[in-house]
Amino acid sequence: MLGKRLLLSNRVVRGLFMLLTYHLSLLPSSAQYNFERVLMAGRSALYYEDYVLSMQYFNQVIMAKPYLYEPWYFRAIAKYNLDDFLGAENDCSEAISLNPYVSGIYELRGVCRIRQQKFSEAATDYDKAILNDPTNMNLWYNRALCRIQDKDYDKANFELDSMMNRWSTNAKVYQLKAEVCMQQKDTVKASSFLDHALELDPYDGDAWVVRSMISLSRKKWKDADQQLSRAIHLKPTVANNYVNRALARYNINNLRGAMADYDKAIELDPNNFLAHYNRGQLRVQVGDDNRAIDDFDFIIQMEPNNIMAIFNRALLLDRTGDLHGAIRDYSTVIEQFPNFWTGLHYRARCYRRLGMTAKAEMDEFRIFKAQMDKHLGIQPRWSRKKTKDIRKQSDIDMDKYNQLVEADEQHVEHEYSSAYRGKVQNRKVDDELMPMYMLSYRRYNNGVKSYTAYDNEVEAFNRQSAPRHHINISCNPKTLSEGETRAYFTLVDSLTADIAAIKDMQKDKALLIHRAVAYTVMQNFDAAINDLTAYMQADSTSAIAYWQRGVCQAMMNEFTQSQGIDADLRAARTISDFDNAINLNPNNPYIYYDRATLNASRKQYNAAIDDFTRAIEIEPNLAEAYFNRGLVRIYSGNKPEGLEDLSKAGELGLFNAYSLIKKYKSANDKK
Repeated sequence: MLGKRLLLSNRVVRGLFMLLTYHLSLLPSSAQYNFERVLMAGRSALYYEDYVLSMQYFNQVIMAKPYLYEPWYFRAIAKYNLDDFLGAENDCSEAISLNPYVSGIYELRGVCRIRQQKFSEAATDYDKAILNDPTNMNLWYNRALCRIQDKDYDKANFELDSMMNRWSTNAKVYQLKAEVCMQQKDTVKASSFLDHALELDPYDGDAWVVRSMISLSRKKWKDADQQLSRAIHLKPTVANNYVNRALARYNINNLRGAMADYDKAIELDPNNFLAHYNRGQLRVQVGDDNRAIDDFDFIIQMEPNNIMAIFNRALLLDRTGDLHGAIRDYSTVIEQFPNFWTGLHYRARCYRRLGMTAKAEMDEFRIFKAQMDKHLGIQPRWSRKKTKDIRKQSDIDMDKYNQLVEADEQHVEHEYSSAYRGKVQNRKVDDELMPMYMLSYRRYNNGVKSYTAYDNEVEAFNRQSAPRHHINISCNPKTLSEGETRAYFTLVDSLTADIAAIKDMQKDKALLIHRAVAYTVMQNFDAAINDLTAYMQADSTSAIAYWQRGVCQAMMNEFTQSQGIDADLRAARTISDFDNAINLNPNNPYIYYDRATLNASRKQYNAAIDDFTRAIEIEPNLAEAYFNRGLVRIYSGNKPEGLEDLSKAGELGLFNAYSLIKKYKSANDKK
């Protein structure tokens, strides 16, 4: 949404620039290296989905080095993930002006333009991206979709022919070719291409949707019902598929099924016009007048000048006894269609029931005069055949007021192949391990409201470093808001000034822990590690320093691995930090939990289970330990005990454990 675009005031921008300059003055390396570190911190925040925070880092680099294309590009990714498509497009344009040879920037700008319905401009971006990366099938696919949306069927056909030669076994290419044939009214060719697409991939939901469109156009309602049922099974969250299946079911007299489909469509898309309108018509047929009024009220709220809906509501208000409301709606229709005799007839009847005889006679005289002068009969009766007639959405023929509506043009809701929504965080999976516990200024937050993470050493540190900010033990913290981001930059600035003024590091070394924790919250793990290492030089017996450095190094390792960099050596150092922390504080369950989580991510399942078990022995209410141990036991083949652990995690408040229990039980039942 464009409303989510983030703007910084001039004062904030100046403040951030001064803060950046100050921080960099403290760093020992060259300016270029310093800015690379800031850029890396932004990319790390981007990877961990802290988009607002990542933009602050990219803003700093852009202000100091506006000629680098990378910060513009990465900031565009952050804006795209915040649904600021216009802002992301503008940043991509700036990045392209600085480096026109990176195909990924054109690809991202193309997706941003698609989200803004700029299909022709998006296709131009894909043209340029394909020049740099001609073997990327996703680029070709998205460009073809843009051609179809732009109704440029000749170019779409030409490009799809090339795609069929290059990717002859890809079902989606043939499915798109069939869709173009459909738009050009060649259903015979469309059927042929669809048959081939479904031979290659019978689980392509879009292909079944296009197949159903052919059946709907030929009024083969039973075939359409079956085909849309297949599509819905494969893609159960597309509202239009339920709307179209309801239309097919209506025409085979499955009114109960049609009503259920309209209900589901509205559940998925509460503003779906066709679902509300047609559900209202169905409710009229089954005598559910009051709820039908609700549907037409909704339609009229969306489209205040929708005459067909207004007239249908007038009939319902008339039937339920709201005669004044009915007259109001009848009059609105008659103002636009003075010769709509049915409307005049019903309004006259309302007037008579209210005792307004003179007005009733005026409407009746208009009908009589028209019949005499123009030899027109009253509107034809609503025969049984007429109940099955369907009008197009744009067809404003008052003789069709009681017909169900279908879209003017059927279209498939395609999913564009975007590598960016989730590219930087594609590690996410349904059965992802819960994250590590760490020191943070933010409170524990995983949905278990009654739980407080506590450790004696952390509390002792808080007492000794008062009145500094209170440090908490946290897991799964939320991303920072814009205001929180500014506050943490200010905090780091304050701590940096205090550290620069230190005369006795041994006495004031706690400031390094505080700044390291602030850096951790800000996803600047490299800076946090530096502070923690400096702290250990002053105090090598601090378990919390080894613990926090291990967490930060683990987070850095995950990010660097996502960039294709081997992190095995760093992983060994991380384990070493956790080992040292446990030796110094063997009764801290969270360090065992973190070491177990790291081992689980490295597929060292036996070691992970041992550590999770030790953490649970120390802290029996540690929900995340049960959750992660449950997953690890399932991964290692011990499903019964794994499900038992997930059940305990759910009992302690991690409710997503129940969906995993259902998933793994279902998989077991299928076996």
